[in-house]
Amino acid sequence: MQNIERDVVIVGAGPAGLTAALELKKTGKTVAILEARDRVGGRTWTNTIGGATIEIGGQWISPDQTALYSLADELGIETYPRWKEGASVFIDHDGKRTVYTGEDFPVGEATVGEIDKLIAIMDELAAQVNPDKPWEHPEAKELDTISFHHWLESKTSDPVAVECVGLFIAGGMLTKPAKTFSALQALLMAASAGSFSNLVDEDFILDRRMSTTMQGVSLKMAERIGAEDIFLNNPMLRLEWSDDSVVAHGKDVSVSAKRVIMAIPPNLYTRPSYEPPLPRWQQVTHQHQSMGLVIKVHAVYDRPFWREQGLSGTCFSPSSLVQEVYDNTFLNDPRGTLVGFVSDEKADAMWALGEEERKTAILESMAAFLGEETLNPEVFYLSDFGSEEWTRGAYATSYDLGGLHRFGPTQNDAVGPIYFASSDLAGEGYQHVDGAVRMGRRTAARIVAELDGGSYDESFDGAVSPFVKA
Repeated sequence: MQNIERDVVIVGAGPAGLTAALELKKTGKTVAILEARDRVGGRTWTNTIGGATIEIGGQWISPDQTALYSLADELGIETYPRWKEGASVFIDHDGKRTVYTGEDFPVGEATVGEIDKLIAIMDELAAQVNPDKPWEHPEAKELDTISFHHWLESKTSDPVAVECVGLFIAGGMLTKPAKTFSALQALLMAASAGSFSNLVDEDFILDRRMSTTMQGVSLKMAERIGAEDIFLNNPMLRLEWSDDSVVAHGKDVSVSAKRVIMAIPPNLYTRPSYEPPLPRWQQVTHQHQSMGLVIKVHAVYDRPFWREQGLSGTCFSPSSLVQEVYDNTFLNDPRGTLVGFVSDEKADAMWALGEEERKTAILESMAAFLGEETLNPEVFYLSDFGSEEWTRGAYATSYDLGGLHRFGPTQNDAVGPIYFASSDLAGEGYQHVDGAVRMGRRTAARIVAELDGGSYDESFDGAVSPFVKA
């Protein structure tokens, strides 16, 4: 067992943990990162499968994600636009396929009007919500104790409008049925992106990609931090802590430090043992945060054949097995790649099938959008973070009904020398790499201010120095 000393030990080498380490080292602090996996990047992960570059985890960056953009600029990483040219495809509840252009789903004028009404209501409420403190909204309790689905039903009698609007939050973001999370949780998702209109605009929220892939951001940070400070294959098994110090015991290294940052999702906080145990409130809080479930489908073809038909590759259906499809062709790749998503209960059903039956069902669902050529990819791969021991779901944790207003106000509180930082706890950029970057920077700033004296800017996102000397 190797024993080392550092100012700060960080648990998790995802974007939040690496960002915190990078910021701490800029101020002269010493760090050590304990990472359970054999790689950095957390829920961002790239692999080469069948010669194709596959972004298994998170990948897109949108215009509102200024913290991530500033980090990419610092690291010298360029971005490129997602392919958007051409018409989209929609399949309605009756299985009717429609090729369309424009922002509105082809669901009938009355339903479009109801969808627009719901979006306007969500936009108005989201504008009233501070994403860092959604529980401060005057109607927080009421909004947090009704499911998003039932809240939508209270605003319209059009079930198709309810289904279409619910698609963007339930299947597209939280990857849970809309009856299992609150309207307040949905408003946090909208406020974190600037508005609900931004979430329903795929050309905004899925705007661009990283030239290095998204995991490349973590790899670049790891290079700057230095391999000597990153201990892979070292899950933290036990944390001893007092008021002003910790000892973090990994598999084969123990780190004595003044502070520790738990840069892992909340559903993993209970993996290590704590001596003494965490306070009652923290232990209860963590039981009310859980991951969703989604299958990210990657299908690579000899060419992007859908473009020959004047199609963008963008497809939607709130009732189909695969509810979203996008052209996901990597930068300068002459082949064509489609990415699709199977969420929550539909993902449950797929994992209950055998491998070939599952593949057939998914490809047939995608072929209903884009034709028979979809049935024969050169590469077919399913991202399954639900089976990853050190993730256990996707894309991020969210609270159960009533949990956000009850436990949210203390979710970012430090416990003595123990700090918590992940995209799951972010306001702006919640659930995205941008949120992880914000949390990493702000947590580093909090620790530096505490260790050195002074204060810091609680809204720091990287544009200016967060430190205010006493």
